[in-house]
Formats: sequence, C-alpha cells, structure tokens
Amino acid sequence: MILKDLIRGIEAKQTQATNDIEILGISYNSKEVRDGFLFAAIEGEKTDGHRYIKSAIENGARALLVERVPGKRLEDISIIQVEDTRSSLAHVSANFFGHPTKELTLVGVTGTNGKTTITYLLESIWQEEKKNVGMIGTVEYRISGKKLPSSMTTPESLDLMKLFFDMRNSGTEYVVMEVSSHALDRKRVLGCHFDAAVFTNLTQDHLDYHVTIENYFNAKKKLFTEILKASEKKKKFSVINFDDPYGREIAKDAAGEIVSYSSTSREATVYVEKSQITPQGIWAILKTPWGKIELNSKFYGKHNLSNILAATATALSLGVSKSAVETGISKLTSVPGRLDRVENPLGITVLVDYAHTPDALYNVLNAVKPFTSGNLILVFGCGGDRDPVKRPIMGKIGREISDVLIVTSDNPRTESPERIIDQVEKGVSEAGCDEKPYFRISDRRDAIRRAIEIGMEGDTVIIAGKGHENYQIIGTKKLPFDDKEEAKIAIEERERSRKNA
Repeated sequence: MILKDLIRGIEAKQTQATNDIEILGISYNSKEVRDGFLFAAIEGEKTDGHRYIKSAIENGARALLVERVPGKRLEDISIIQVEDTRSSLAHVSANFFGHPTKELTLVGVTGTNGKTTITYLLESIWQEEKKNVGMIGTVEYRISGKKLPSSMTTPESLDLMKLFFDMRNSGTEYVVMEVSSHALDRKRVLGCHFDAAVFTNLTQDHLDYHVTIENYFNAKKKLFTEILKASEKKKKFSVINFDDPYGREIAKDAAGEIVSYSSTSREATVYVEKSQITPQGIWAILKTPWGKIELNSKFYGKHNLSNILAATATALSLGVSKSAVETGISKLTSVPGRLDRVENPLGITVLVDYAHTPDALYNVLNAVKPFTSGNLILVFGCGGDRDPVKRPIMGKIGREISDVLIVTSDNPRTESPERIIDQVEKGVSEAGCDEKPYFRISDRRDAIRRAIEIGMEGDTVIIAGKGHENYQIIGTKKLPFDDKEEAKIAIEERERSRKNA
C-alpha cells in the first residue's frame, strides 16, 4: 500500500515522509520487520518500541510511526510522528487490511466473567443457521474450523486486523470475540466495526493494572460509548446485563439499540419467566420481543443462566431464528476449562474451572454445592504478579463455601508461591470454620493428587484457577501443566492402588 493511503485518517503532529513510497508490511516488533515495512514504535509493559528503531531500520524498515522523532537524522526513512502510536497503529492496520470488519458481522463481549462461555454459545447458535463462524478469545482463535493458539484474550490491533482479514478471505460471515479491559485501555479494537457489544458483569479483577474499580469500569464502558459508537454498521446493539448495577450505568450512555437481559427483572428486554437449575443442567422459559424461548442446557448454575441470556439476547437481536437459539444452546455441552468434567470410576465428580476472581469462584462453588451429596473439595491458588487484593477475599470465599479446602500455587510468575499463599490464608483465617479440613500444599500437582486421594463417592472436587491452560508460569518460564490431565493421572494412580490393595 502507498504510504499516503496507509496513514489516511491519522492525525500526524508532523511528517518527514515520502508519501508515494510503497509499504509492504507493518510490524511493532523490530525483529519481524522486513524490507519495505513500516515500524510502529509502541510502548509495552516492559519496554518501549522507540528503543528498537535502529534495529527496525537495519531489518529494512522504510517508514516509522513514532511518538518521539529520533534525534539523529535518518536518510531515506519516512517518519510519521503522532500523539499516540497505539491508536495510530490500530487505524493503520485497518487501512492496510482493507477494513475487513465492515464485511463481517462482529460481536464483542466484555465483562469480568462469562465472556468465554458466551462466545462458545454464540458460535453454537450461529452454526445451527449454517453460518461460517470465527472466534477470538482466551482459549483459542478459530477461523473456518481451523484452531489457532490464543496468545492473549484480545490480540494487538495489527494481529487482530490480520485475523479479521484471514477470516474474511476464508468465507467467515460471523465473528464473536472477547474484548478485555486491557485491550480497550490499550486501543487494540479501534477501527473495528462492531454490530453488537455485550456486557456481562463487573467484579473485582485486574486492579494490579487498573488500580481502581472505577478505572476498570471506565475501560469496559469504552466498548459501548466509544468503539460501538464509532462503528459504521447501520444497525448496532448494546446487549447489557441489567442484573448488574454497572450494566445499568453503561446503558445510560451506550450506543445503538439497548437490549437488556435479566434473570430477575421483568423490565429487561429478555428475561426469565420460569427456570429450574438441577444436577442435569438448566431449563428455562425466556420472554423476549421475538416470542418465548424454551431452553435446555447441560450447564450448571445461575451464572450460566445469565450467560445463556446474554447469548440469546444477542443472537435474536441480530436476526437469528428462535429454533437456532434453542438448538444451539442445547447442543453445547461444555466449554474448555469451564466446569469441565473429568470422567472417573471413583464416584467422585471432578470439575476443572477457570474461576480466578472472587465472583467467579463464588459462583462456581454455589453452582455445584447444592447438587453435591458428599463433601465439596476445593483446590485453588492465586496467580503471581496480578491483583493481590483479591487473594484474601478468595481465601475467605473458598473456606466458607467448601467443605475441604486445599490452597496451592496457580501461576506464581516472579512472586514467591509461599508469599502468595500467605496472603490467601489471611482470608482463610478470617472465615474461621476451623472444624473443616484445610491443607496448604504449594506444589499444584501434589495438591490435585491429595484432593483425588481424599475424595469419596458423592464428593465433588473443583480444581479452580487455570481451567483450559496447559501450562504453569514459574519465574519467567512457561512449563507444561494441565489441571485436567493432572487430575486424570491422579485418578489412575488411585485406581491402581485400589486394585493392588
């Protein structure tokens, strides 16, 4: 693309550019720059792209997108200086790939919990209408049935536009994506033309990054008040959870048509008329402007009823048939790492879940406890280099609701695992419940093994925090570790011991 076309729409503070040079590619990583590329110097958590301008030029960069012009004069290099390279990179990327989201039906889902489940529900619903569906989220990315590993919940703007470009070219019609608060704060979804934005809920998380709950909320709100507002789609929808006070606040300023959903309030656009939550799943009758919907789902718990409401309201708003909604929801039996069952011959219900926030842990435990005839055994830890404030809160929740608590490591990263557990234990102590068994086992593999060893017929074991993840981050190393596989190994070991006894 010719440089002047590539930077169209960007407000430059100054340019030292040859506008008619051809740009063959874009990168924000100097190591990936090739001959004829534009290099965007963006600031990350650990480093600043401006430090790598020399390396980018050595690798063939012909143009630079910068906030600070290099002190040394650069011959034959076009320089575009902007106020914010992150937002400019998003717009440049959209220009380079031909604004692919204008040709896709695009839904963004944001909130603290429920995002992944809702994306899988929408995928299942759309597939019932024989749509070619793309998905971007925490677990994986999917393009026309092809699975790609997820590097982050919402990719950097350049990588995101490349995904949309590939989706469009492969015949994808509908795309659903998780939109994280980090992505909104870092302007990764600027230039995306959404048809609908979905708000699930907002509870404490990511305060290591956002510092305050107000900052966290304002980041989420941008999807509805800025990004959706800027979308060029003719018809746009803000699908909002009215059971959450933050949702009602967002609805006051949200762009497009407001489609609210609620499990308790009949004020909402889509609400629950009748429901039953049993060990076999969720049955519900929903009242909607498109007629009544009868749903049967294999999912557990009230929190998943809310996720089903969100998916239903979104799909119906975008013109999906009621039958596709009903069938799509009934056909989806599980989501990776979300109350994911580990089959076993021991008579124990073993579930792996991604719950890593206070609200998610509370919901998961309360979803399962009513249907557990024996003890509810919980294994969980808290990640390192992340919000430390939630650690004692989660410790207290785990102690109060579970019958047996095992606190362990999650992804300790560069923090001391023992120090993290010390902070969790402050909440454990505050809860009291001294009559209930408690174990502190910092090795996660040993903690899972202990839970399986002590489980009896009728018990439920929940292994929480990592869900679908197949790694554990210790220090700066990402080591293979899968909660579900570790549980299977522990079950096999117990079975062998039983047979040899």
